[in-house]
Amino acid sequence: MTPLGERLRALRDERGVSQKEMAAALGVSAAYLSALEHGRRGTPTWALIQKIIGYFNIIWDDAEDLQRLAETSHPRVVIDTSGLSPAATELANLLARSINRISEEDILSLTAQLKAARGRRR
Repeated sequence: MTPLGERLRALRDERGVSQKEMAAALGVSAAYLSALEHGRRGTPTWALIQKIIGYFNIIWDDAEDLQRLAETSHPRVVIDTSGLSPAATELANLLARSINRISEEDILSLTAQLKAARGRRR
């Protein structure tokens, strides 16, 4: 499941909405919505995210958070390290080979470190 999928499921559960009901309202199939929630589909279009925001009547910061989750929820990531340092290429390959063996606690820690490092670069 992707971060976006997890959030969509939580929103549906909070409001007592089935996948079938939500899919019909958004104009997509229930199978597509299920695949999106389970990480078997890529990032949805901006237009679909806007429909989801409208469907759940999400405003301001929560709408921005949902858009950010969509941007960071593609289940098949490709990292192009051409032009970067050998260390960057090594990190990308190590992460790709090891992600399924890293504990959730360590993943959260690494994520926080990467976000902090990205913030320092701006």
